[in-house]
Order: sequence, then C-alpha cells, then structure tokens
Amino acid sequence: MTSTTEQTGTTLGSARSLPGHGGAEASELPWIEDTGKVAPKDARALSKVFLDRLQVLEEGTHEYQYARNTLIEMNLTLVRFAAARFRNRGGDDTEDIIQVGTIGLIKAIDRFDLSREVEFATFAVPYIVGEIKRFFRDTTWAVHVPRRLQELRVDLAKAKEQLAADLDRDPTVKELAGHLGLPEEEIIEGLVAANGYSAGSLDTPSAEGDSGNDQRSLADVMGEADPGMETVENLHTLAPLLEQLDDRERRIVQMRFGQEMTQAQIGAELGISQMHVSRLITRIVKQLRAGMSVEA
Repeated sequence: MTSTTEQTGTTLGSARSLPGHGGAEASELPWIEDTGKVAPKDARALSKVFLDRLQVLEEGTHEYQYARNTLIEMNLTLVRFAAARFRNRGGDDTEDIIQVGTIGLIKAIDRFDLSREVEFATFAVPYIVGEIKRFFRDTTWAVHVPRRLQELRVDLAKAKEQLAADLDRDPTVKELAGHLGLPEEEIIEGLVAANGYSAGSLDTPSAEGDSGNDQRSLADVMGEADPGMETVENLHTLAPLLEQLDDRERRIVQMRFGQEMTQAQIGAELGISQMHVSRLITRIVKQLRAGMSVEA
C-alpha cells in the first residue's frame, strides 16, 4: 500500500526533525512544504497523525506550533465548505466568514480527543458552523435587537419550517405559540423583531419599475415627506387662534401676511404710526406663537 507521504508527492518531505529542533516527538511529524497542495483525502489521514502528536507535544514549543498551524492550514477546506452554506447571506464578505469559521476550526483542534473514535471532520464542522452562526447572530442585524429575540428568531424559523411541512401551509401565530410553548404575544414580538435582521438597499430595483435598462430603484418609487403637509397642519392649528383676535388684529394679520403690505402702508390704512403697527404685529405674533406651542 502506498503511504500518505508518497501519495502527496512533492507536497510532503520525509519524516524528520523540524529545522533547529531535534527530538523524537518532532521527528515523527512529516514536513509539509505546501499545505494547500494536500488533497482532502490525504489531509484526513495526516490530521490523525498531527492530532496524535499534538496531544503529547508541549504547548508553546516550536514543534507544537508547527503541528497546530499545519492542522489549521490542512483543514481550511472544511471552513470553506461550511462558509459556502452562508454565501447568500448578503452584506458580509466571504473572507470575513472564512476568518470567523477558522476560529471554530481552531477551537475544534484544541478540543478534539482521538479517544472518541470520531472523524475530525465530523467533529470540527459543527464548531465551524456554530461560530459562523454566532457571528451572524451577533453582528449582522440591521437594527439593535435584544439577544433573546435574536435567539427566538432561530427557533421560530425552525418551527415554521417544521409546521409548514406538517400542515402543508404557513402556521398561524397560535400554532407557533403552541408548538414552542410560548405566549402568542412573545411570538408576535419575535416575528416583528425578525424584520430587523436585514435591511434592503434603496438602490435595489423596484418590482414596480419598468423592465429593461430603465428600471427604477426603490428610492425612486418610495414616498417622502410632503413639505406642504406641514403648512396645512399649521394653518389648521392657527385658524381657531385667529378667531380669538379682535377685528383690528385680524385685519393687521391679513394686510401684513396675506397682502404683504409694509408696516408704513398698514399704518396709513389704519391711521396709526408705523411704530405702533410694529408693536401690534410683535404682540399678535407672540400671542399666536404661544397658542401654537400649546396646541403642539
């Protein structure tokens, strides 16, 4: 039978001591020139060798670091495999997800026990996936949502999938509450909070847009605040306040703000001085402003 070292060709050197570090323990580890060229099948076999030696090497030594780092590099294919499951989770760079998944791989290496008689890949993938899911749960919500509601969203997703398969339709809030053993109010709160998981871009093409290159974005078809509405609201609030003024005060307001007459013109019309008109306008405006503030 061809040995693992021979199967990988030039990728592996012969089993030997690490440069500058003689010793029986290190001499039993193959020297791998390029971990990227190790085939997945060979990586599985080599991982067993490195994991076995890792358990007897002294932590912090050069030999220990070589074994641990090589294990990480050889098993990055597991991280990429797991990360591919999350490639449609928009907003996050694939490299970021791989880095997070690598943390899970490292945890798996540090906690793996050969005595369990479990394949390392089988043991490591849940750690990798769990770390990636934690990353999404903690960092990718579009708005701040309490941790309990983030976790409830996951439970709701699983419950909805299971009940939909059993009922052949989407489950109701009552059915979800019964399935999870939670109050309906909490289910509703969780469903509402789930809307904060992701936010769409205003540059996303609108379904209402025209087909072709002239398709409009969501920003083009979304409504916006109408500045005229504020004017309508202000006039609606102002109307009863104007009714409280006497005839001369209302006439002054009409001439100054309706007809846009100057204070001198208003004074000539009423037979009073411009200074008197100015004082009257100041008092009227102050009275109206106070009334508007109370109404607000």
